[in-house]
Amino acid sequence: MEAIFFGIQEIFRILGLIITNKIFYTTFLAWFLAQTIKVLIFFISHRKFDFRLFVGTGGMPSSHTASVTAGTTIVGLTAGWDSTVFMVCLLYCIVVVSDAVGVRRAAGAQAMVLNKMLDDIEHNDYHAGKRLKELLGHTPLEAMAGMVIGISFAVIMYNMAV
Repeated sequence: MEAIFFGIQEIFRILGLIITNKIFYTTFLAWFLAQTIKVLIFFISHRKFDFRLFVGTGGMPSSHTASVTAGTTIVGLTAGWDSTVFMVCLLYCIVVVSDAVGVRRAAGAQAMVLNKMLDDIEHNDYHAGKRLKELLGHTPLEAMAGMVIGISFAVIMYNMAV
C-alpha cells in the first residue's frame, strides 16, 4: 500500500474545493443561520445578548437539525432523490434528529435533576462541584423549526446561481 503525502499547496487546494462546494457551504450557512436566530430569540425574550448560545447546543431552533436537513435536501436536489448519496444522507439525518430530540434531550433532563441535587447539597454547606449543562437536546418543536430552516434554506441556495 502506498503512503499518501500532501504538500501544503495540495492541502490548500483541497480546502478550497471543500469551502467552495455548494453542499458544504449550504450546510454550514444553515447552521450559522439557525445559531444566529437562536441568539436573536434569546435577545428578544431576555433583552440581553448571550453569544455563548451561538456555539452552544440546545435551544430554539435546532441548528443540528437545520444543518443536517439542509445538507440532505441540497444533496437530494443536486444528486437526485433516488441516489445512493441522498439515501446515506437521509439515514444520517434521521440519526442526528433522533439523537437531538431523544438522547440529548433526555441527558439535558437528567442534568436538571443532578443540578437540583447539587443545589440541595450546597444548601447544606457542602461544596457540590461544577453544575452540568442542561440545554443539550431539543423539543420536537425546536427540531421541526430546524427542519423548516434547513429545507427552506437549501431550496433557496439550490435555486440561486452561486
